[in-house]
Amino acid sequence: MNKLSFCVIIPTYNAGDSFDLFLDALNQQNINKQQVLFIDSSSTDSTLNKIQKNHYPVKVIPQHEFNHGKTRQLGIDHFTTTDIAVFLTQDAILDDKDSIKKLIEPFTKDASLAAVCGRQIPHNNATPLSAHARFFNYPEESYIRSKVDIQKLGLKSAFMSNSFAAYQISALKQIGGFPCDTILCEDMFVTAKMILEGFKIFYCGSAVVQHSHNYTFTEEFKRYFDIGVFHSMQPWIQKSLGKAGNAGKTYLKSEIIFIIKQNPIYLLHFILNNFAKILGYKLGKVHKVLPYIIIKKLSMHQQFWNNNQSFK
Repeated sequence: MNKLSFCVIIPTYNAGDSFDLFLDALNQQNINKQQVLFIDSSSTDSTLNKIQKNHYPVKVIPQHEFNHGKTRQLGIDHFTTTDIAVFLTQDAILDDKDSIKKLIEPFTKDASLAAVCGRQIPHNNATPLSAHARFFNYPEESYIRSKVDIQKLGLKSAFMSNSFAAYQISALKQIGGFPCDTILCEDMFVTAKMILEGFKIFYCGSAVVQHSHNYTFTEEFKRYFDIGVFHSMQPWIQKSLGKAGNAGKTYLKSEIIFIIKQNPIYLLHFILNNFAKILGYKLGKVHKVLPYIIIKKLSMHQQFWNNNQSFK
């Protein structure tokens, strides 16, 4: 697998002012613009205009049709003869002119790789909590994971990010492609299936984007509520891979040390933030006992519930 064709698929919706930085970084990559497809969920700001002004192909879909997995599969289906699909989110700024090239390169060296995840570093305005999440989860060193790592790493063996990742399309087809009915975590869904099918997953520390979120307590709660919903609806993942083991405790210890060094004032923020995560996740796991109207209020991705009438 020395020479591979690839495409770049980017879902967008009201990308905001930072989208200029995203496009500037994308324009510096050594790729043909016809290899790129933006899938825009009917943005109401200047996003669509900026995409067209930069002469990139774009497919516009109704906002209510967006789904994290289904929309990405739509991009895959658009490129019928391509080997590798690269996915970016609108707020992941490519860190250098070879970021995409570096992300794809591992596939040329190992045909057993099904997916490659790139490194994320925090934006300049990242809070200590947001910055730590990037430094902890996305180290400089590259590594490879496979089925043999499940016993040791559990759920972490299927670690992936939908913000900067590449997939071997033939491997995606083998496991049935992206799911069309998950609330989020479509990246973990396909990576878990790939691991169980015997494929390998590679983390590439040299392929870098700037990407982080300064979530409020409410946003963290809602995000983790949806993660809980995902695991409740896809119980096979934790049944097959197990849970994260001691990874959560290790993360919390690392986070406390990082905050004390960076800004001790954030210790209260740390307590409230993690309380919001835990509470949100636990409620998400038992969402089926909650009234539909409450579920929608607790969820970050409310459109998912609008598209799933059976929950009403």
